[in-house]
Parts: sequence; C-alpha cells; structure tokens
Amino acid sequence: MAAETKDRLIAAAGAVLRAQGYAKASARAIAKEAGVNSALVFYHFGGVDQLLFAALDRSSAERMARHTATVAEARTVEDLAEAATRIYRDDLEGGHITLLSELVAAAVARPELREGIRVRVEPWMAFVEETLERVVGGTPLARLTPPRDLACAAVTFYLGVNLFTVLDADRSRTESVLAMVRRLAPRARLLTLRRPLRPGGVRGVGRARRTP
Repeated sequence: MAAETKDRLIAAAGAVLRAQGYAKASARAIAKEAGVNSALVFYHFGGVDQLLFAALDRSSAERMARHTATVAEARTVEDLAEAATRIYRDDLEGGHITLLSELVAAAVARPELREGIRVRVEPWMAFVEETLERVVGGTPLARLTPPRDLACAAVTFYLGVNLFTVLDADRSRTESVLAMVRRLAPRARLLTLRRPLRPGGVRGVGRARRTP
C-alpha cells in the first residue's frame, strides 16, 4: 500500500509540475491530484521539493533508457544531429523539458535547489560525453575540442532550449536552430575521419612533403 501511495504521489507531482508550474506545486495540490491526504507528502518524502525531485528522477530514468536507444546506432556527427532533434522533440512531447525547466527556473530564487539539480544533470553529462567519445573519439575533432567540452556545450544548449521553449510557443525558432545544426553537421565530416591503422595498431601520421 505504501509503495502504491508513493507511486501515485510521484505521478501526481509530475502532472502538477507540468500543468501548473513550480509555484503552484504545493503539497495540497499534489495530494489532491493523487487522491490522498497531503500529510502523506511529508510522511513519504519529507517535503514537496524532495517529491518533485523524485518526479524528475522518474522522468529522467525513462528518458535515459529511451535516449540510449536513440543514439545507439549513431556513427557520424550527422547521425548525432538527427538524434539530438529526436531527443528534443521526445522530451518536449513527454513533458520532461517542462519538469526540468520549472525546477531550474525555481533554483534562481531558491539556491537550495541547485545542488539537487546539479547532481541530476551529471549523468546526462556523462551520457553525452560517452556518446561523443564513441562517435568522434580519436578524430581531429576530438583533439580540437575534447568530448567533455563538447558535452558541456551540448548540455548548456539543451538547458537553454528548455527555458527558451517557454518563449517559443510554436517551436519555430527552436526547430530552426536544430535545422541549422543538421545542415552544419556534414561540414564536420573531414574532422571526424580516423586515420587507418598501421601494422601494430598505430594510426598513421602524415609525413611533411619536401619542397622540390
């Protein structure tokens, strides 16, 4: 029974946060959505913020499983650009962007939320870095801009898109930016070519030409 109540509260917290925003995600509103007594919010989670983080955790786990499958077949920067577009659209349609945006926005005025958000972003940073390392690791692009730096840039862009979506009601501007990324991706092809391996597993190094 307790597990079922917690499950209902987590689902209700996500629904209220998506529909009404952080400011109106009170214990009473969440409990009403779940059909339980508001005291159970504090009994099971210790407070509203902890419950909201539990809702974000559930959404993140679901999205991580889905997005891991999305990027599994990516082999080129073009593939990654297409995957990023699908991820953005999936997160928008699934309401994950709203969940994260509301908590990030709330953290501006409530610093105590920031650490909770930071630790929840780290797995996503690692996910992006690992994906980039698999696709571009060992290439000139990785030497120019290490996957960790590219991952930071990607997550920064994603968080910015989360907040900008609030202002981009018809999504046209965000979709335009994503289309630009897809157009530019093929230009990076030469930077992602790996040199063929020499005997012994060492990649060939080009020799300087002599001037006649």
